Amino acid sequence: MLELWDAGDAFVRMEDWLSSQGFFRSGGERLSADLFLGYGLSQSIRRAGTAPPPEPCRLPLVACVVRSDNYHDERDDDVPMLCEIGDWERTWSAAEYGAAVGAVREAIAAGGVYQVNLVQHLSAPFAGDPGALASGLRSLTQSSDVPFADAGWRLLRGDGWTIVSASPEVFLARRGDRVWTMPIKGTRPAGGRAELRASAKDAAEHLMIVDLERNDLSRVCEPGSVRWPELLAPQRLAGVEHLVSTVEGRLRPGVGLAELLEAMFPGGSVTGAPKIAAVDLIAELEPVGRGASMGALGRVYGNGDLELALTIRTFAVVDGRVHLWVGGGVVWDSDAAEEVEESWTKATPLLAAVGAPMPAAEAR
Repeated sequence: MLELWDAGDAFVRMEDWLSSQGFFRSGGERLSADLFLGYGLSQSIRRAGTAPPPEPCRLPLVACVVRSDNYHDERDDDVPMLCEIGDWERTWSAAEYGAAVGAVREAIAAGGVYQVNLVQHLSAPFAGDPGALASGLRSLTQSSDVPFADAGWRLLRGDGWTIVSASPEVFLARRGDRVWTMPIKGTRPAGGRAELRASAKDAAEHLMIVDLERNDLSRVCEPGSVRWPELLAPQRLAGVEHLVSTVEGRLRPGVGLAELLEAMFPGGSVTGAPKIAAVDLIAELEPVGRGASMGALGRVYGNGDLELALTIRTFAVVDGRVHLWVGGGVVWDSDAAEEVEESWTKATPLLAAVGAPMPAAEAR
């Protein structure tokens, strides 16, 4: 397994490592590789000189492992796995999270940003096999309208760490010269689709990110080929209702894996707009790093195809603790209390699926 712990030229180094493994060889063998990209890679696009917040757990910024044709995916195992999760602790209180929402609104009023995604972090004692989290999440992803990729969730283990994701959001996919992303913005509890459809705020927030993704794809696609065949489509994903769009284009000849990822990462729906200004403000406001969340996890293939999900709805297990990050996009007409409630709307079905307790009411 390749593990990279610093952001400098990480995409190029990862692609070079895959090449050294004979990954991109021509011929009939369809090699695949599991790939994790940490949000901390966004440090390479920042303009502000402030240091990023400290990470709450030790994870690589890039992890990649090439799989053989006869690789046995442990997700097919029926062996019961058990785990125990203790009481959750929050990195910042509801009041502190609300104050950060206010700071984003001030930045919007000043004209520096239009939207910023804020994330809160939870952690709890953990004992047992992290694979039990994946088993619990399977039922959640199978109930989605459009599960991501082959199973709707992924598990990746490294030396002393495990990442388990139930992400419903396609960060980036490629088949031949077609490349696409499916940003999610707008959330309601299950059954709240009509309210979501009627929300002008959610639609405006969503369209900002669609425009950002269109711009990012245009950096690597044939001129005039970028389009959005699906816009503001309501879907039930990972236990809640979301608005989803598809933005796609025709990739220019010669664009490799590293160039494609550099153009698109991090995903616009987990940063905000404009992307660089949002990333700088996130680093200033959030008390800890995003760890396994708000990056990407999935699979790449030796022929250039890929399927990567944004690591929303994602757990990390490191050093006897389990970590979870939840949040949402903040715009000018955001209400702090509603933003906090939206984050719990996203967390509730996840915690229920893995048998974890909800944080105490006073902590929420």
